[in-house]
Amino acid sequence: MIRFEQVSVTYEGHDRPTVRDLDLTVPEGELVLLVGPSGVGKSTLLGTVSGLVPHFTGGVLRGRVTVDGRDTRTHKPRELADLVGTVGQDPLAHFVTDTVEDELAYGMESLGLAPHVMRRRVEETLDLLGLADLRDRPIATLSGGQQQRVAIGSVLTPHPKVLVLDEPTSALDPAAAEEVLSVLQRLVHDLGTTVLMAEHRLERVVQYADRVILMASPSAPPLLGGPAEMMAVSPVHPPVVTLGRLASWDPLPLSVRDARRRAAGLRARLAPYVPREPADAPAAPERPAAPARPAPDRGLRAALARLRRDSAPRPKDTAVVARLGVRRARVDALREVDLTLAPGRTVALMGRNGAGKSTLLNTLVGMVEPTTGTVAVNGRTPHRTPPRELIREVGLVPQEPRDLLYADTVAAECAAADADADADPGTCRELVTALLPGVPDDTHPRDLSEGQRLALALAVVLTGRPPLLLLDEPTRGLDYAAKARLAEVLRALAAEGHAIVLATHDVELAAEIAHRVVILADGEVVADGPTADVVVSSPSFAPQVSKVLAPDPWLTVTQVREALARPAPGERA
Repeated sequence: MIRFEQVSVTYEGHDRPTVRDLDLTVPEGELVLLVGPSGVGKSTLLGTVSGLVPHFTGGVLRGRVTVDGRDTRTHKPRELADLVGTVGQDPLAHFVTDTVEDELAYGMESLGLAPHVMRRRVEETLDLLGLADLRDRPIATLSGGQQQRVAIGSVLTPHPKVLVLDEPTSALDPAAAEEVLSVLQRLVHDLGTTVLMAEHRLERVVQYADRVILMASPSAPPLLGGPAEMMAVSPVHPPVVTLGRLASWDPLPLSVRDARRRAAGLRARLAPYVPREPADAPAAPERPAAPARPAPDRGLRAALARLRRDSAPRPKDTAVVARLGVRRARVDALREVDLTLAPGRTVALMGRNGAGKSTLLNTLVGMVEPTTGTVAVNGRTPHRTPPRELIREVGLVPQEPRDLLYADTVAAECAAADADADADPGTCRELVTALLPGVPDDTHPRDLSEGQRLALALAVVLTGRPPLLLLDEPTRGLDYAAKARLAEVLRALAAEGHAIVLATHDVELAAEIAHRVVILADGEVVADGPTADVVVSSPSFAPQVSKVLAPDPWLTVTQVREALARPAPGERA
C-alpha cells in the first residue's frame, strides 16, 4: 500500500537529511507503528505519505513515495485527500469549522459525497468515538482530549484507505485512548484500512501493532519488523518491556496480559522486598531506556535556592480550594471541589477528558472565576489579584508551552520574563541554563524540541518565583528520555519547597513523582489519597508494573530493579 524507495528528506538550512535511506513497504490492511526517540524524523516520514512533505513544509525529497500507486512527489495533499487521512500532533491546526458535527462532515462535503451517506457516517463516528453528547458543542469549548477525538473522527468519516496519525493518543485519558485504538484495530481488521502511526506512549499502542518501523537514531537506517523483535533492540520501550528485559523473559511481553502470565516467578523473588514505604512517599524515579543527558541538579538547585531566598515566608498551605463550583456554557465544569495543596508535595490530577482538570488549574491561576465556593493561593484570591502580583504566587505551564512563548529568541523570552516578574536581569537565563544546558541565546523557540520548549516555558514561569506550580499535560509529545528529565526537574522543585500540581493522563509519570493522586469525574472529586492507594486499585489509572505485579504495591521498574539488587533477607550485603 505504501512504498518508500531510497527516500531521504533534507530541509533548508540543514546540513544532514532528517530522514535518510528509507527503503521499505507498508502492507495493506496493517497497523504499523513508528518508534524512535524525539528528533529522528518520525513526523517527517509521516508527512511524506500525505504529501505535506515537501509540498507544504519545503525541503528536498529524494527517492520516491507511492501510496496505492500514487506518487506523492507529483500529487499534492489535496489530490491525496480521498486516499490518505492525516491527523497531526496539534488538533487545533486541523479544524476548519466551529462545531463537532460540522467538522465531522467537512471532509465528506469536500469530496462531494451524498447527504444521506454523510449523515450515516457522522452518526457512526459519533458513536464510535463517544462524541454523541458533544455533537452540537463549539470545538473551542472542548477539552484537549475531546478535540483530539474530533480530529481523529474527521478523518475517519471519508473512509480513506490509509490513515496517518502523529501522536493520536497524546491528549487522551486511558479509557478514551483504548476506545480510539480499538476503533483503529477494527478498521484494520474489518475494512483493510492501512494505519501508519507515530506514538511516544508505547505502553498504550505497541500491543496493537502488526509491525514496527524502528528509527533508533538520526544516523541509523530505519528497520521494519515484528513488535517483539523491534522492542528487543529499540532504545525506547514501554515499562512492561523494560520489566521483561530485567526479568530475562523471552520473547518479551508487549502487553500487561502477556507479562502477568510470566510474572509468578518474579513475584516470588520480590515477595521479601514488598514496599513498606510511608503511604505518601512517591515512587522511586524511573530511568530512561536510552542514555539521557544527566540532570544538572547542582545548577538547578542553586538557581532555585537563590529564588527561594528572595521570596517572602509562605503559609503552611500554599493553596486552599473550598466547595468550588464552576459553571461554563451551561455546563457544571466543577462541583463542590475541596483541595489543599502543601509546600514540597506533588499532586497528580487525573480523570477522563472533560472531567474538569484544566478548569481547576485555570481557576487556581485566576483565568476562571469561581461560580461558587472559594479559592485562596497564599491568602490571595486569584481572579481578583493583578497579574503582575499573581505570577509571584502561582504559575501555569499550559498544554501547549508555545502559548507562553512570543519572542523570536531564547534570550528575548528570558528578558521579557525578567521584566514581567520584576526579577534581576539574568534570572530567567540562569534557569534556562540549568534546565537546557547548551541552548544558544539566539535560538528561536519554534526550533526547539517539545521537551526543550516545555523547559523554556517552565523557566519563564519559575522566574516569577511562584510557590505553586501548575502543569497541564506536561508529557504530551515527550519521549521517555525527555519525560525522565522532566521528572527529575520536578523532584528538584518539590525538594526546594514548591507545591506542584500536574493535570495528566500519564499514569507512569504519576506513579514516578506524585505524592498524592486526585481523580475527577464530571467535575467532582471521586478519589483523593496517596498515589499507591489510589492507582493500584484503579484499572484505568494503574501503571503497567502495578498491573503486572498486583496485588503487591510495586509501581515502577526502578523499584523492582533496586529490590532485586538487594541481598536476600538473612544474607550479608
